[in-house]
Amino acid sequence: MTSPDAELSYEQARNELREIVAQLESGGQPLEESLALWQRGEKLADLCQRWLDGARSKLDAAIAASDES
Repeated sequence: MTSPDAELSYEQARNELREIVAQLESGGQPLEESLALWQRGEKLADLCQRWLDGARSKLDAAIAASDES
């Protein structure tokens, strides 16, 4: 079974991460809520990095394939 986060596009994850950063920067949340936001932000940042790593791999493979032609 996959997590709901696995279905997020890069743009969706990035936008949610931006919202979380803005909330944390504005302050005013109780500590427990801030920690939950931080944890969610870490998951989203990891997801974004995986999207970028995947895109890099595809790009590298395409460049290597075109160099072989």
